[in-house]
Amino acid sequence: MAKRRINILYGSQTGTAQEVAERIWRESKRFYFQGPVRAMDDYPVSELIYEAVVVFICSTTGQGEEPDNMKKFWKFLLRRNLPANSLKGMRFAVLGLGDSSYAEFNYAAKKLYRRLLQLGAVPFMELGLADDQHDLGADAVVDPWTVDLWTKLSNIFPLPEGVKPLDRDSVTLPRWNVSLAHTNELGTKQPSSARRELTEPKVINSVRQEFNQNNPCHVIVLKNTRTTAPLHFQDVRLIQLSAPELQYYPGDVLMVCPHNASERVDEFFELLSHGSDERLKDPDAVIQVTQKDADAPVPQALQHPLTLRKCAQQYWDLNTVPRRYFFYLLSRFTTSDLEKEKLIEFTTPEGQEELYNYSNRPRRTILEVLQDFPHATANIPLEYVFELFQPIRPRAFSIASSPQAHKEEVHILVAVVKYQTMLKIPRLGLCSNWLATLTAGMTIPVWVRKGSFTFPSLEETPVIMVGPGTGVAPFRSYIHDRVARGLATNKLLYLFFGCRNKNGDFHCSNEWLTLEHEQHLSLFCAFSRDQESKVYVQHVIKEQALLLWSLMKSEAWIFLAGNSNLPSGVREALVDIACRVGELSRDRAEHFVKSLEVSHRFQTETWS
Repeated sequence: MAKRRINILYGSQTGTAQEVAERIWRESKRFYFQGPVRAMDDYPVSELIYEAVVVFICSTTGQGEEPDNMKKFWKFLLRRNLPANSLKGMRFAVLGLGDSSYAEFNYAAKKLYRRLLQLGAVPFMELGLADDQHDLGADAVVDPWTVDLWTKLSNIFPLPEGVKPLDRDSVTLPRWNVSLAHTNELGTKQPSSARRELTEPKVINSVRQEFNQNNPCHVIVLKNTRTTAPLHFQDVRLIQLSAPELQYYPGDVLMVCPHNASERVDEFFELLSHGSDERLKDPDAVIQVTQKDADAPVPQALQHPLTLRKCAQQYWDLNTVPRRYFFYLLSRFTTSDLEKEKLIEFTTPEGQEELYNYSNRPRRTILEVLQDFPHATANIPLEYVFELFQPIRPRAFSIASSPQAHKEEVHILVAVVKYQTMLKIPRLGLCSNWLATLTAGMTIPVWVRKGSFTFPSLEETPVIMVGPGTGVAPFRSYIHDRVARGLATNKLLYLFFGCRNKNGDFHCSNEWLTLEHEQHLSLFCAFSRDQESKVYVQHVIKEQALLLWSLMKSEAWIFLAGNSNLPSGVREALVDIACRVGELSRDRAEHFVKSLEVSHRFQTETWS
């Protein structure tokens, strides 16, 4: 059969788009397609004119920006000298992964789709727009979109007569070979110093480098301070790190790749080490992961021998809620008809409500699912552990320190995630709980990424900052930077902070009150539970209507950071001010606030 080629390219900030791209790549083998799955910036974009079929999966960051590993690719596509028919021979499909709590929902995917059309490429699929806010997450769109993808491609490129698509089971073979390393090289009898070499990071020397996930900067914990009262319901930490190698600016974010808790690692080995695969019985066994298919290279983190324990600590995400594909894979290993029936049900369209009630709603972790299906768990081969468990994705934290005021340090403000569902055991956020355990002197790998906020270049521009809770972090960076450079006055810097109680969760209160006293800052606070009626930041914003309208008319910039529920309330407050004080009609007030967003004078950074 003639080669059927398809390129699957992704742009991903935290790895979700890569995961989806790899799932589509596996499925492509059923239809005899060949071709790589890779990040857009790893693809030689000048070769795009020769491609017949390309599938793009991309996420959106910040104010509608493309992810880091798509930037070079996107910059090339924007070249003005590219002819309008450059890609006339290419068919394409675009799937966006976004979050509708952001104003620029899936904007990167929409931009990419439009630009490909401008260059003459022909879409064979409607633009797919997945939304993390859906009960089933991105899969609510990804799954039906993918089914439609193969239907469309099968119609465009029919198989020869007598040739049928392969059975799904035949294309779920593991991507990589996994073997035990020789004991005389890196095995269980290696000297203790060599074993430490596998698990302990090295502190980078004093030469400045370009840090990223594959080359992180190892920074040292200076302090890990709780900023909420001891009896307050939420634990929030200000974590101060010694980071003389890092360069950053206000608005940037610190990327952190967490480790699994030791309890979860022990639970993982307890579950899997009693199965049929002898290689999983020794956590300290050293394994070697090697490439099987040129289209599926081994990630850099796995290209050198490492112990199973290190994989469980630092590579496999043991805390995630498994996706649909996980249940399909697991169904292949069970010897129980009852387990198989339930696992298969979870993968069908009819079983999605049942899956949501079992998995998504209670936030049941992947280890808890394995406990519920012991017959399947007992038969998982080592190679398939890399298919069932996804890599730990890096987490982003707004930098809360100033490179001017906090020399050679970087700070982050972390809310420790702990909540209850219908399950007895509390749900714990992987990264935040790991960070909360750090003590002075410990070393962790990090890197800096440009944040979504772009602060005004003109120093006389008034800046209004709305940052309830840990949303105040990027504004701590910006305000302290202005103070350190002698550019902070209460006529230019306005901070609206909100929390439950003045004495409970008023983060960095001494700093704000001191800056207010020194007339570096105008501070407005909403303590929602300190009086009978609840008061939120949007209420305080409305109370300052005269001040804010005068500032908005005088070219002030507005920044908002916080929970995804926040923007609608704050935006409505601004529209209300434009109506009441500015005496604009409702339509004109809406248009005025929209114009602030379009011109980036009103920027938001939110999270779920």
